[in-house]
Amino acid sequence: MAGKNKKKKNDPKAGVLATNRKALRDFEILEKIEAGIVLSGTEVKSCKQGLLSIQEGYVHVDDRMETWLIGCTIQPYEHGNIYNHPSTRERKLLLHKKEIERLHGKTREKGLTIVPLKVYLSRGKVKIRIGLAKGKNVVDKRDTIKKRESDRDSQRAMRNFNNR
Repeated sequence: MAGKNKKKKNDPKAGVLATNRKALRDFEILEKIEAGIVLSGTEVKSCKQGLLSIQEGYVHVDDRMETWLIGCTIQPYEHGNIYNHPSTRERKLLLHKKEIERLHGKTREKGLTIVPLKVYLSRGKVKIRIGLAKGKNVVDKRDTIKKRESDRDSQRAMRNFNNR
């Protein structure tokens, strides 16, 4: 029974530390990009314990072509004493220069925004998936809900039809 708690390689939730379900509801995600995060030692330990929130965060590209994660909270590590970090500091994201330039151009031209979608572990490193997003209005949200409900109904009907 010791193998039951072991995470599988292809399990989609293996290593996921935080998700931003609010972003999927409020925004239409046009493109997803993986980035690294510059963290201090106690921040990594806090992340691995799941003491982070990306719900109210966003990504900013400054004039020096650097990307910053703003508004995300990583709670202080309980055994960190003097080495702890401020919980809401800005954290630098690691992307290639061409990716940063492309994101910067798209956010300037079209009025798009960059939101954090998921924080996860990849080969022992904390990574973040960010998305280039366009805000939804109330009508779009209602359409999304209707589509989801109709998909559920059709899946349920197919399941009932196959069980006969």
